[in-house]
Amino acid sequence: MEGNHGSRHIDRRACARSESHMQGVNVKSEIGNLKKVILHRPGNELLNLTPNTLEELLFDDIPFLEVAQAEHDAFADILRNEGVEVVYLEDLMAEALDTDPALREQFLNQWIYEAGIRTDLYTDIIKDYINSEYAGTKDMVMKTMAGINLQELPQQHTNLLVDMVSDRTKLVCAPMPNLYFTRDPFNMIGNGVGINRMYSTTRNRETIYGSYIFNYHPDFKDVPQYYSRENTFHVEGGDVLNINDHVLAIGISQRTEPDAIDQLAHNVFSDETSTIDTILAFNIPVSRAFMHLDTVFTQIDYDKFTIHPGIMGPLTVFEITPDGKGGTKIRERDEDLESILTEYVGQPVQLIPCGGGDRIAAEREQWNDGSNTLCVRPGTVVVYQRNNVTNDVLYKNGINCLVMPSAELSRGRGGPRCMSMPAWREAL
Repeated sequence: MEGNHGSRHIDRRACARSESHMQGVNVKSEIGNLKKVILHRPGNELLNLTPNTLEELLFDDIPFLEVAQAEHDAFADILRNEGVEVVYLEDLMAEALDTDPALREQFLNQWIYEAGIRTDLYTDIIKDYINSEYAGTKDMVMKTMAGINLQELPQQHTNLLVDMVSDRTKLVCAPMPNLYFTRDPFNMIGNGVGINRMYSTTRNRETIYGSYIFNYHPDFKDVPQYYSRENTFHVEGGDVLNINDHVLAIGISQRTEPDAIDQLAHNVFSDETSTIDTILAFNIPVSRAFMHLDTVFTQIDYDKFTIHPGIMGPLTVFEITPDGKGGTKIRERDEDLESILTEYVGQPVQLIPCGGGDRIAAEREQWNDGSNTLCVRPGTVVVYQRNNVTNDVLYKNGINCLVMPSAELSRGRGGPRCMSMPAWREAL
């Protein structure tokens, strides 16, 4: 089944790439008509998840790859059927590397170093293995995502004690199983991008692909960059929401530090091409349930948001604006979420709680990202099938739900918004 499904998938992907050609990025809202999106189809990186590595690799369970891929293909097909051009992270990375023959070795050296390999001996062993077994650029890219364990490498007499006592299944280069959540390693801000420094070492390695794409890919290399993966402070894409062409919302969370928001605000306000003049920093609780701002609320229509029920009540928000002298002004706001969103959206808003007010349903469906939806156009969103209580509430509030299967993908603790990085939305 996987082989047949895979070939159909590749053919459709090739067709999608030829449908349109939008250079650069344009994302000035969360709800404008979605025209182009970056996905990553789960690959063999999920096969390198084991019970012993789950915590380290930020998973609670091991998805069944074949079913996860079928679900992801259904997600991509839903988007294509809505007129969205679907491009894949792995393809963009391969295309970026193919622009210059020297980039392959440069990338491999960097990837091996960031995987924690520090000896010349093992650097050479791994490079020789990848170059001999994965000559094609895309195959090589996919292998770097999947990781390498010791038993894959040719057994050589290294005269190293570690090789004599190590389990042959030991991971030499860890996989990147969270990559199908393309929202986090980088994020679009208007016509620019932030290449993020992520909270965990495991996920920070993912940002290497965005770095190469936005520095070398013909479609993206001229996009203004507002943040660098080399920066000191953490920020993740799930904490960044484009409210409109003037207002950006960012969560102060477990995974995004206030220092990063200060730096991002300075860079955005300093760019003459940026239209953003206000950044709202939402101080959200530090917990797994509130991992990112987009697990707290997500815009789904001109005047409607899905929300985590636990965020109702007073909320501390910091309004950041330019001071006219190259710095910023900060004003603290202590109001409820509805009042703040109403002010900046420009009209009264309706907050639709995950689970529809049923506490047990809310806790269950929030765990499966019931309020984390991908808006295709105002009032039309992609949702997980398993969150049937929340989906029914959305239907009753006039929202068109495009339902996708989610039994395996949801095990990674991320919803349709987490699994997608819009690259182009039409203006509202």
